[in-house]
Amino acid sequence: MKHFVGIDMGGTNIKTGIVDLSAGEVVYSSTTPTLGRLGHEAVMGRMADQVLETIQSSGLSTAEVGGVGIGVPGVLDLDQGQTLFLPNLPGNWRNVPLSLTIESKTGLPVALLNDARAITYGEWKFGAGKGVDTIACFTLGTGIGGGLVIGGRLHLGIGGTGGELGHQCIDANGPICGCGGRGCLEAYATGPAIAALGVRAVLQGRTTSLGELAGSDLNKITPELIWQAARQGDPVANEIYETVGDYLGIAISNILVTIGPRKVVLAGGVAGAGDLLLNPIRRRIRAQVFMMPADQVEVVIASLGQNAGVLGVAAWAAQTLSG
Repeated sequence: MKHFVGIDMGGTNIKTGIVDLSAGEVVYSSTTPTLGRLGHEAVMGRMADQVLETIQSSGLSTAEVGGVGIGVPGVLDLDQGQTLFLPNLPGNWRNVPLSLTIESKTGLPVALLNDARAITYGEWKFGAGKGVDTIACFTLGTGIGGGLVIGGRLHLGIGGTGGELGHQCIDANGPICGCGGRGCLEAYATGPAIAALGVRAVLQGRTTSLGELAGSDLNKITPELIWQAARQGDPVANEIYETVGDYLGIAISNILVTIGPRKVVLAGGVAGAGDLLLNPIRRRIRAQVFMMPADQVEVVIASLGQNAGVLGVAAWAAQTLSG
């Protein structure tokens, strides 16, 4: 069976795609608002309807689809097919039987996976990590997720929790992270963290174009605006990305000496900064890593864009459900 459905379930939107695994392509997709405030039963009902409508609109029948993979933003019980804690959805979806519900409403088998692990698997199978047996992936956005493929297998760890690369400690005396830990990478290198550094620079009266570019509205200081300023030569904006890239470099250095990946892939909106992040990351790695051949590791930007999660979770469903 070469066609599987992949679902990227977000706090704002649910993206559903028909994936041709033989080509590694999303051949048809649709997006609908999550409307999480309506409760998990309503969301699951609409998700199931979207699966069936997407299959029909693609010109396939359900008999031509091998199953459904759902990338979920939170903690899962993979064995039971349940959500345990989804922090960005109302009610947090505690102990919700997501797999069984979608199976019963669509007649198709379902596999779940954490959304960052889905992106990791997609980039390894079809994208920037293709062709090597071991990668680490950091998903950089409003939070930092991650995933590992080790020896050609997606590393799940205990209950699917392996690969939370954003919650490694890079400063034991650092601020409290949203997860409850202290000094996690996520406290330093997310989109909101970058924007906060820009706001602070303006409030401190530093010589920077950020305030002018934002029209004196601090709410308009975003990571993208700081990229723009940095590329125009603003020294404060460049310093912000040097700082954030160095923090990422510390975290990546830890991963290099731990699992020895061939590639490190940076995905998500923050990764769009490109060399503004890659250059300080590479400098930190050169200064930090001596116990493995770091010069043989590529640090690259993800290549699949918004389709990474859909592709990855569809491929994961194909692997999991065929067993």
